[in-house]
Amino acid sequence: MKYREIIPCLYMWKGQAVTGFGQKNIFAGGDLEQLAADYGNRGADSLLVFDFSSSDEEHDQAIGIMKKLARRAEVPLIGAGNVKRAEDVKKLLYAGCERAVLNFSKESNVELLEEVSKRFGKEKILVSVFQISEYEDHRELIEEYAGGILCLENLQETICRETKLPLILHTNSMGREEIFRVLKEEQAEGISGRYVSDPQVDLMELKRSLRGQGIPVNTFESSIAWEDFKLNGDGLIPVIVQDYRTDEVLMLAYMNREAFENTLATGRMTYWSRSRQELWVKGLTSGHFQYVKSLTLDCDNDTILARVSQVGAACHTGNRTCFFKELAAKPGRHTNPLKVFEDVYQVILDRKEHPKEGSYTNYLFDKGIDKILKKVGEECTEIVIAAKNPDKEEIKYEISDFLYHVMVLMAEKGVSWEDITDELARR
Repeated sequence: MKYREIIPCLYMWKGQAVTGFGQKNIFAGGDLEQLAADYGNRGADSLLVFDFSSSDEEHDQAIGIMKKLARRAEVPLIGAGNVKRAEDVKKLLYAGCERAVLNFSKESNVELLEEVSKRFGKEKILVSVFQISEYEDHRELIEEYAGGILCLENLQETICRETKLPLILHTNSMGREEIFRVLKEEQAEGISGRYVSDPQVDLMELKRSLRGQGIPVNTFESSIAWEDFKLNGDGLIPVIVQDYRTDEVLMLAYMNREAFENTLATGRMTYWSRSRQELWVKGLTSGHFQYVKSLTLDCDNDTILARVSQVGAACHTGNRTCFFKELAAKPGRHTNPLKVFEDVYQVILDRKEHPKEGSYTNYLFDKGIDKILKKVGEECTEIVIAAKNPDKEEIKYEISDFLYHVMVLMAEKGVSWEDITDELARR
């Protein structure tokens, strides 16, 4: 069963959030990255991002912003607007968009569909239609090469009767009850537009109501009943909270049944305060909310592991984690691969910002990009040569040299390990 998606919209012009399609009260502007993060945290399944830029320079600026939006939102992006050629579709997908939209009111986009579908995969391409003729005149092309259709509300019923493709309905006038009706259609993939983009709409509550009417949506549902949990003497279950990106352990708290059910319903970590004897939504006072990514029960059914997206600090002291008082430690090197990469990268960044006399890293930065690229190329060649040698120690050293120089290149170009791991995860 495919979930129906809730897809708020972001409208961008010259790097700023703007009101979309000339309609009032969608947005009055704001911080795009924060808006994207808020939507992702509040229960959006995807974000539809319209780029209203009018020049190639503005479009490139918008692509850079989309990269940041993809990271902050923590949900897939659908990129739309200002697509003129296949390269624009490539830029959207490489920026982190899961799919790109071709506007079929533009003949040039009609001509692009087959090419970009074959090049990037039809599942990556949506077409938008604003008049029924845009679908009917190109029906065979759309059905063969598009992965779905983004259409306006007045076209939904007609197109739904004629297509086998999933539909995303974009509406600026439909209210709640009408949205419920259209999402019951078998081919409805999701809803976008004014209602679900309204910051005042509780998206998690909307999804619970949709589920209550038998419409499949992605909400938190526990696979194990509360009655099967093994509680402590106070009727509580301990919860270990972990950052879902870094695996850092943030805190330990407790839940009663009400806290557990509220966590599932809202997507925000809720606990039972033993000292205050009351329900406690983490971050309600400080703004440091914890948004649920997953909840896992241990083998004895007596402890929950919560992986969360943490806003700000988890600890009331202002520390990122409550576990910051080291009691004892055995000396040794950290061998967690991602931590090692990040630590080395941070040293390289520090050298860039605070040059040190005699530093080879600073020598590379001083010589500039051409020297750095020359060294990356040389190290690639060394890896190829070492790979012909049966001794794996040699290739180990050459790969290490290569990765170091690549990290210098990353620092020079402003690319972080988080950028790389996000891209690999997306692929």
